[in-house]
Amino acid sequence: MLYPVHNEKHQNDELLGTRLIATHRRRAVRILFVDDNESHVELCLRELKRMDLAVSSDWVQIPAQYRERLRTQSYDVIVCDNSFPGWMGMEALELLQQSNLDIPFILATVNLEEEMTDAFMRKGAFDCVDKNRLNRLPLAVALAVEEKTRREERDHAEKALRHSEAHYRALVENPTYGICHFDVDGKILDVNAALVAMLGYGSKEELMTVNMATEIIRDPTERAQLFDSYRQTGHVDLIELEWKRKDGTPMKVRLSGQQVGIEEGALDGCEVIAEDITAQRAWEEHLRHLAATDALTGLANYRRLSEILDSEIKRSERTARAFAVLLFDLNGMKQINDSHGHLAGNRALCRLADIFRSSCRSIDTAARYGGDEFAIVLPETGPVEAGIVGRRVCQRLSNDYEEPLLSVSFGIAVYPDDGATIDNLFQAADRALYEMKKQKSAS
Repeated sequence: MLYPVHNEKHQNDELLGTRLIATHRRRAVRILFVDDNESHVELCLRELKRMDLAVSSDWVQIPAQYRERLRTQSYDVIVCDNSFPGWMGMEALELLQQSNLDIPFILATVNLEEEMTDAFMRKGAFDCVDKNRLNRLPLAVALAVEEKTRREERDHAEKALRHSEAHYRALVENPTYGICHFDVDGKILDVNAALVAMLGYGSKEELMTVNMATEIIRDPTERAQLFDSYRQTGHVDLIELEWKRKDGTPMKVRLSGQQVGIEEGALDGCEVIAEDITAQRAWEEHLRHLAATDALTGLANYRRLSEILDSEIKRSERTARAFAVLLFDLNGMKQINDSHGHLAGNRALCRLADIFRSSCRSIDTAARYGGDEFAIVLPETGPVEAGIVGRRVCQRLSNDYEEPLLSVSFGIAVYPDDGATIDNLFQAADRALYEMKKQKSAS
């Protein structure tokens, strides 16, 4: 059976949600919902309000309403379903792009598939959320609003650059934004002091001996993305690349720019504004990690476990290869807490988590989904191999002589033989687990 999320997890999620939306409480986030089901919109609004995100919303169902709202209203985010009578979410995304409005587009639909996510992200969607997991929606909206705000601030700076030489000089001297002028072969023609500092070079002259295309841009695909963009269109739309600093360490940069110095039809080069977003991206990744991690043990949490199981079911449907789920229960947890105290109980959970890590392959996922309840998802694994992993965990616990001594009971379920859904798999593994408990009690 699927177990309820415990109070500790609720508290962790509420704390995370509070941190994420703190910067968006001063004004309501303006959201346009594109959905033919009013109850789905209400569920989205309820989840956003549960995370204390202030929202001002509109709701449309048909293309004519959607076009009219895009023409007459202003929004921070669009949250769109994928399928409507007579039209699709991809059409809504294309209409938005045709309107030249800078509004982040979030796909929120039932039964979100990897192929669908890939298609929308390639087309320019900001994020994709499964309506079965609407707890991800507040994070997606908060990040989208933050990204839109940053773009608006950057666009304002770029307009100032184009219209005022005084503003341009201020930007050149700004320590936050690096500016680089380079030619079609990647030779650097000019840089500002901010870029020299970003890339860790000792002087402007030293940096200008380096080739932008071959020595700073690490990925050939990203290199082509930058150079092809300004060759073909005359400007560089907002893109993110990975650059290499002088010491070899990577940095994430956000670039925008335009061609400069066109003389007699010949391209003299491109000037880009670079913003170092390494720390920002690391923080966002940290937040995503927190949202998917059990705070005590560092294992995957209930939310991440559900995502992994969904992914494995879809993978198995494509490949016809089974996977196994191992459920574990730490025996005598109440007695440990009563006899040794809750600190020792927490230490026992962490000891078990360490044994899971040492017993799993890199492709396996170990999770704590309840107080003393754990699971391991084993891709491309049958019942025999899963049993070996379960017994290995038991053996390593028996060789751990730290007090209090620990033991576990476990149960195995294999997809699809023991169940075709997450609920059915957990029920089958749970029955096997308690059968082992009964056998231990009888002996």
